[in-house]
Amino acid sequence: MSSIADYSSWIGRQKTQQDGIDRQRIQTMAATLDISPDFNNGDNLPPLWHWILFNDIHRASELAEDGHARKGAFLPPIELPRRMWAGGRFEFLQPLIVGDKIKRVSTIKDIKLKNGKSGALAFVTVEHEIRAEAGGHWVEEHDIVYREAANAPWQELAEVVVDDEVADWSKEILANPVLLFRYSALTFNGHRIHYDRVYCQQQEGYPGLIVHGPLTATLLLELLREKLPQAIVRKFKFRALHPLFDHLPFSIHGRVEGQRVLLWAKDSRQQRAMEAEAII
Repeated sequence: MSSIADYSSWIGRQKTQQDGIDRQRIQTMAATLDISPDFNNGDNLPPLWHWILFNDIHRASELAEDGHARKGAFLPPIELPRRMWAGGRFEFLQPLIVGDKIKRVSTIKDIKLKNGKSGALAFVTVEHEIRAEAGGHWVEEHDIVYREAANAPWQELAEVVVDDEVADWSKEILANPVLLFRYSALTFNGHRIHYDRVYCQQQEGYPGLIVHGPLTATLLLELLREKLPQAIVRKFKFRALHPLFDHLPFSIHGRVEGQRVLLWAKDSRQQRAMEAEAII
C-alpha cells in the first residue's frame, strides 16, 4: 500500500455545499424511524438528522462496483476497496431550524495508515462545519475507515465477550431490510452492503445486510430523546466496534451519569457493537 506521504497533499482539501432543511424530508426521516412526522418549520432539527442533508449527487457512471462514488474527487484515492464509518464527534453549538438554509464546509483534517489484525487500514478524518442563516452552528468530525477486500466469509469471534454494563434504559431493535433501504434512500447512499444481500454475502463475505453506522448512532440518540425529552444534547461522540446485521436483532442502551449519558448498542450475542457518549 502507498505510504502516508502519497496522501499528505489531500490534507486541508475543502468543499462547500448548500442545502435547506426541508420540512418534508424531515418528516420522511421521522417516519423511517417510526416517530410521528409532526415536524413544522421553526422546529429544532434533532441531533444527527443532518445526515439526510448535503447528499453528494453522483451520476450512475461515477459509481464504483460497491455503489460508493469513485474515490479521488474529494476523498483521497486510497488503495483499499472497503470503506465504512468508524465513528465521529459532534458539537451542537446552536440549533439548526427546520425550514432554514444551511451551508457545510468540509475539510480533510487527517489521514493515517495502519496495519491491524485484519490487514492494512486507513483512517481519514473529515471535519464538517455547518452554519445556518438563522444562526445555527454544528461541527462534526467524521472518521472513515478503509479496509482490504474480504478474502474469506465473515466469521464471528469464537470467544464471546458479553457486555453486562448496567443500563437505565434498554430497547430491542429489529433492523429489517425496509428500514435500511429507506435510510439509504434518505441519505442517497448507494453502498450495496445495506440493501443488496447477494453482493453483501458473495463479494463482502458478510452473513447479512449491514446496519448503517450513522443509523445506529441516530437510534442511540433517539433513545435519549425518548427518555429525556427536555434534554438538550450539546456534545456527542460515537465509535463503531462490531457490525450489526439485518437478520439478527440487536439492542440499544443508555445510562445517565450527571450531564453525561452513556449509550451503547449490543449485537444478538450481547457483545458491544457501538459505544457513545452525549453531554446534556
